[in-house]
This record gives sequence, C-alpha cells and structure tokens, in this order.
Amino acid sequence: MKKQKYEKELKALEEKYSVLLSEKSELEYELAELKSSSDRIMKQDDEIRVLHENIRRIKHDMKNHLMVIASYLNSTEYDSAKSYTSQILDKLNAAHSYVKMGNSLMNHILNEKLNKAREAGISVKAEIENLTFAGMESIDFSAMLSNILDNAIEACKNEKTPEINVTISARRGYETILVKNKITCSVLGKNPELATGKPDKERHGMGVSQIRGIAEKYKGLCDFYEEDGFFCACVFIPA
Repeated sequence: MKKQKYEKELKALEEKYSVLLSEKSELEYELAELKSSSDRIMKQDDEIRVLHENIRRIKHDMKNHLMVIASYLNSTEYDSAKSYTSQILDKLNAAHSYVKMGNSLMNHILNEKLNKAREAGISVKAEIENLTFAGMESIDFSAMLSNILDNAIEACKNEKTPEINVTISARRGYETILVKNKITCSVLGKNPELATGKPDKERHGMGVSQIRGIAEKYKGLCDFYEEDGFFCACVFIPA
C-alpha cells in the first residue's frame, strides 16, 4: 500500500516537474524573443538618429547649395550647374526614406537589406503596407524575408542596370511579399527548379526550399516567375 502511494506521489512529482520544465523553456524562449526585439529597436533608433542628422545637415546646407547653383546659372555655366545639382541629388537619394511599420522585425530586415542594396549601387523601389504577419513565428518570418531579399540582391550583382522592387501588401485574405529583381537573361529557362549546387544555379537557388517550406508551414503559397524583364518571388501568407 505504501509502495503504491509512494509511486503515485512520485508520478505526480514527475508530471509537475515536466510541466515546470516546459514552462521554463517557454519563458526562456519569450525572454530571448524580448531581448532580440529590444536589440532590434535599439539598432533602429541608432539608424533613425543617423538618418535625421544627415537630413538636418542637408537642409542646413541647402541654402548655400541653391546660391551656388544660381551663381552658375547667372554666369551661364550650365554644365557646372548640372554637375553640382547631380551631386546634391546623389546626397538626397542616399538619405533614403526609413521604413517604419507596425512590425519591428520587418522594419529591421527591410532597412538593413535595402540599405545594403543601395550601397551596392542597386536601384530600389518599395511599396510597404502596414502589415504585421502576426501569425508567423519571428524566426520563420525573418528567414523567409531575408532569403528572398538576399537572393534578389545577389542576382543583381552582375546586372548593368540593377533594380529591385519590393511590395508588401494585403491581397484577398493574404499578407503578401513580392520581390522583383531585374534580369538580362531568363533564370527559369536555365534552372526551372531553382536548384542549388552549380555555379549557374546559385543566385536564385539560395534558400528557395526554405522559403517554400515556411510558406507551406503556415498554409500559404509561394511562386517564382518571370515578368517584363524581372525575376519575381512572391509569398502569400494567410492573414
């Protein structure tokens, strides 16, 4: 009788320990997520401060810039005025608009990757709606968006006029990510399955299986196609 009572108490303690261990793991995961989110916010704050400082400096100098341009025009030095204006426009373009939406992780990834693209001389166009992708785990969303953008940036490196278009929008009950990069030659014509492992297949093959797997995990869809001289990667995640 005592033995049965002891075994029952032991089993109850083991079950309680298992529950506590599970709760501990969940709390550790939540803590790691909070720390990661805090780190991203701090990095974004630093990036915003640098951006605002650059814009403030440009505005402060704008009066002097306009006076120089007016002087060139009054002296009919049109080529000098054109050259000087181009330099100012380059500085303004470098101070690109900061993406700031409700999803702090998306903000961080987009700003990091799009800034990387601009620094590589890639023309970037972005239309971003304020979507949260709340149904996805952060690690999956990060892997999906990062892989899509990395593929597009890598594929643009050998293009004469590199360009990337990013659209994040809501469509018929889905939150969608569409990334298009300009191509000179068909990618799918040479590598329809977007397989990796060979030099001519690496540019769009990186992470494709992972992107597909993540979309399937959330009952979503993904599609890779070519249109109007662009390679397009599109992911649909149920809202």
